[in-house]
Amino acid sequence: NIAHGCNSVIATSSAMKLADYVVTEAGFGADLGAEKFIDIKCRKSGLRPSAAVIVATVRAVKYHGGADLKTITQENLEALEKGVTNLERHVENVKKNYGIPCVVSINRFTHDTQAEIELLTSRIGKLGAKVVLATHWGDGGKGAADLARIVVDLCETKSNFQFVYDEQDTLWDKVNKIAKK
Repeated sequence: NIAHGCNSVIATSSAMKLADYVVTEAGFGADLGAEKFIDIKCRKSGLRPSAAVIVATVRAVKYHGGADLKTITQENLEALEKGVTNLERHVENVKKNYGIPCVVSINRFTHDTQAEIELLTSRIGKLGAKVVLATHWGDGGKGAADLARIVVDLCETKSNFQFVYDEQDTLWDKVNKIAKK
């Protein structure tokens, strides 16, 4: 059901029978995409994520910080500094609210500067999340090999997975009760 921003429970369950690790894209953002994935799909199916990958680009973080799209590919540490608070919040949502270990994959592009990468890496590293540069857009699979290794390592560690709220409090359950009447 792509309305949830992720594949179906049947697709995930089937994949888990065929592979050691299964990756599910859970929509956009750890505020809505992860919430729907965890609080609806995982709660109702019994699935429990072992790790999370939060994907970011320097360009998107600068845009969140107010950078103009006309100059978005130019170094702008001020906008990056402002925008990184949004990314930090996503990391906190995953790590603190759901108790899931995570890695931030910075999809690196040719216009990203070393200073910008260092700023992002430093800020996210302070939150205790892993950070990795990914260049799969240009290097294919080998550009995401480090990301894959980190994800496997995170999956092998103990998580403190939890739901943010009790099941009886979910809107989903309220909707189901109304539908049954």
